[in-house]
Amino acid sequence: MSEQETPVRLSAWVHGQVQGVGFRWWTRSRALELGLTGFARNLPDGRVEVVAEGTRDHCARLLAALRSQTSPGRVDRVVERWAPAKGGLTGFTER
Repeated sequence: MSEQETPVRLSAWVHGQVQGVGFRWWTRSRALELGLTGFARNLPDGRVEVVAEGTRDHCARLLAALRSQTSPGRVDRVVERWAPAKGGLTGFTER
């Protein structure tokens, strides 16, 4: 299995006006198009946390979409962390 095919976990914290604007739904749609598993959830401080697992390429494409300024609301910045996939995720849900 090549490095690009090895499953990874992307955790991303999206800052900006991203709650109450359809951002989690939009993120879920992008993730499902890419075949990723995981979730998007609102955090008490106004951020949205996105956790996605899949190939590095597909996770990187989701990260690029989060930063693309094409989502609902307004994204000011995205902080990401990469790690090996943990598994245990099915589908992609809004929490």
